[in-house]
Amino acid sequence: MTHPSNPYPDERRYPVGIQTFSRLREDGYVYIDKTDLMWKMTRVSPFIFLSRPRRFGKSLLTTTLCSFFEGRRDLFEGLKVMELEKEWLSYPVLHIDVSMAKGQENVEMLRNALLRRLEPLTQKYGSMPNELTPGAVFDGLIRRAYEQTGRQVVVVIDEYDAPLLEVLHEEEQLDGYRRVMQEFYQCLKADEAMIRFCFITGITKFSQLSIFSTLNNITNISLLPEFAAICGITGEEIDTQMKTDVERLAERYKCTPEEMREMLRSTYDGYHFSEESPDIYNPFSLMKAFNERRLNNFWFESGTPSYLIRQMRHFRTDITKLDGLEVPASAFDQPTENMLDALPLLYQSGYMTIKDYDFYSQIYTLGLPNKEVRVGFTEGLLPVVAGVRGSDVQAGFAVRFWRALRQSDTDLALRELQAYLEELPYVEGFKKKLEEVSTAEGFYEWSFYLIFSMLNVYVQTQVKCARGRTDMVVFMPDTIYVMELKINGTAQDALDQINDKGYALRYATDGRRIVKAGIGFDVEKRAMTEFIIED
Repeated sequence: MTHPSNPYPDERRYPVGIQTFSRLREDGYVYIDKTDLMWKMTRVSPFIFLSRPRRFGKSLLTTTLCSFFEGRRDLFEGLKVMELEKEWLSYPVLHIDVSMAKGQENVEMLRNALLRRLEPLTQKYGSMPNELTPGAVFDGLIRRAYEQTGRQVVVVIDEYDAPLLEVLHEEEQLDGYRRVMQEFYQCLKADEAMIRFCFITGITKFSQLSIFSTLNNITNISLLPEFAAICGITGEEIDTQMKTDVERLAERYKCTPEEMREMLRSTYDGYHFSEESPDIYNPFSLMKAFNERRLNNFWFESGTPSYLIRQMRHFRTDITKLDGLEVPASAFDQPTENMLDALPLLYQSGYMTIKDYDFYSQIYTLGLPNKEVRVGFTEGLLPVVAGVRGSDVQAGFAVRFWRALRQSDTDLALRELQAYLEELPYVEGFKKKLEEVSTAEGFYEWSFYLIFSMLNVYVQTQVKCARGRTDMVVFMPDTIYVMELKINGTAQDALDQINDKGYALRYATDGRRIVKAGIGFDVEKRAMTEFIIED
């Protein structure tokens, strides 16, 4: 849906890198109408918090709110909110993008960065000489905006937690940064009577900030079903508002619209933000795919965030357990300071999502959302865990490996894998990496898991059965591979264990071909020494 004043009526313009609602509408960019959800959100509570992953449209939502509360009715012509809003009053709006204050080297630089973010507002509403800290300036802005306009103030804060994420495990620096941010946000409680509406976005929830600890009437809508689709693009919106875009991309790939729809679904779909969420597509990646007329892992162009890698290493996260993880909501929707593992940050950052929910047990099943995340995530982790670059995996080995599997030649596929592993350079800190997992087998499970995931193959490790645990099960469209790894043992011992304990029996009625593989490893040589296959 485009604005009536679109100067490019015959061209679809995609808002890649554009997060300002007024520009989208005035310049005729594609806009997926979320204004009905926005309007309903403003009626839930005067203080709202929403957590969503990066590049998921939070900033666009904040600027949409700004235009709405500024009373810019002309920008909303033809959108759903026109049937809901009757007054169109103009309020003073204080919009602050805190992401511009991240990456500071010390507390003083953080304070100065926050003050710079407030300068455009002080030029409009003025400042006082005794306002020396970011919190004092923010408080003064709210009061003066209220007094000068005679209307309550609307506060919109984008990525409120950005400065803190960079120093999660630097305890002394985190404590100093947290005090600065507490001082900055504490006026929201004191000035509550002067605030018409306050909207705060971020990735995580820092409960010890005054924003949550003292603002006791803030409503967190992050897991509410009615707002699950407020950011992102749903499958229904793909089929209606973006039907033409799918057809054009299908022409480019010389396939049917239905085939292209499935390719888009497997690559960018799969996000769920509540137990009753529709399928949500990553909007950044989807718009970029339509804009560039190609499918790619766009979300990871800037790489896996360093804070996430540090969090996973700090908690020694077992990456092989991230698919099909069953947990209560308290395991992933919790304050950042209370994290006992990396799961909350993985979920809040968009690397894991809700896959299923059991109403009776109130247990959520979490997993990786889609192909883009699986490949991009593992590409960022491969150098850290196994000393392997993702591009190296994909370049030569992947082609040979896939060719062998397509030909149903498991023996050739494993020989290709064996040869590839032998070519790898010495992994820096190998012994330390072995210590990061409970066993040497665990290290190779990690490495296998990452390599298979780079190829977008679904892998499970330590799969429970009646008489034990299977080291690894690899699921292909027509074949299931049941694999047992033996460190400083024989491949025959591994295969015997598969058969003696019946690891493959649970898949007997699946209908797919079942291949059992016993694999031997030598820790000293850091190599896969032998394997035996039973079809």
